[in-house]
Amino acid sequence: MSYPEIRPRRLRRTPAVRRLVSETRVDPAELVVPMFVKEGLTEPRAISSLPGVLQHSRDSLRKAAVEAVQAGVGGIMLFGVPEQRDPTGSGGIDPDGILNVAIRDVVAEVGDATVVMSDLCLDEFTSHGHCGLLTPDGAVDNDSTLAAYAEMAVAQAAAGVGMVGPSGMMDGQVGVVRRALDAAGYQDVSVLAYAVKYASAFYGPFREAVESALEGDRRTYQQDPANLRESLREVALDVAEGADLVMVKPALPYLDVVSAVRAAVDVPVAAYQVSGEYAMVEAAAANGWIDRERVMLETLTSIKRAGAQVILTYWAVEAAQLLRERY
Repeated sequence: MSYPEIRPRRLRRTPAVRRLVSETRVDPAELVVPMFVKEGLTEPRAISSLPGVLQHSRDSLRKAAVEAVQAGVGGIMLFGVPEQRDPTGSGGIDPDGILNVAIRDVVAEVGDATVVMSDLCLDEFTSHGHCGLLTPDGAVDNDSTLAAYAEMAVAQAAAGVGMVGPSGMMDGQVGVVRRALDAAGYQDVSVLAYAVKYASAFYGPFREAVESALEGDRRTYQQDPANLRESLREVALDVAEGADLVMVKPALPYLDVVSAVRAAVDVPVAAYQVSGEYAMVEAAAANGWIDRERVMLETLTSIKRAGAQVILTYWAVEAAQLLRERY
């Protein structure tokens, strides 16, 4: 049979029918909110290129973590912004460095009510802004960087983190981090591998958020945006090294990659809706060009539909509240 007997519009007739047959639904528990904490702040500070996102003080971070839990958000990804940086990023390893202090603060505040995660990378802590240690001629030294990542992972685990996110795109980083955690007795700490991280132009506002000192670019370790097969190779390596979850970053320009990764692995797949994706929508909405809430939820639904089970997004708390009202 065909038209007029077959009428697909019947299943679009009312909001109740559309909810009933919806194929893709984002759950608040699948959302992770990135949060920035800056050393030395006494009050939170706005980030001009990320409207609504803050550099937190330790006190405001604790309050924001509680708000996220109350909204039903599934996780909090922490980034530290230190007052001082050095060539080796020692503040990321220091137990009293801002990120490790923030982990302890958030864990003490919310416990196991959400998954407390931490960025495991040196770029926020190095004076040169790169994700690893440099050779005398200025190249990023993969293997010496791995040793620093191992120390950083153990420091974050000691602070109480539940999941670490090695994001520097160093070869072998997942295996080194996994072995370091296990050797130190932190077998229960999970690894969210930034397995697919492109050298993207969408990261600009993030660099303001962490006050990045980067000069040059990261194309020798982050991936070429033209490549898909390379991403599947990276994912396979990270899973073999012990990744508990794998992530694609950015999200919206790489939905085909998210879908391909989902088809290739049997571990949970995450996607990071990065700062530039967020900022574009906020800017267009501020000019009255789009319906902000509808676009927000539409983008998250597209990422979920592509195959991401976990979505990192700066809208996580607000989106979770909207989704709970809707469903």
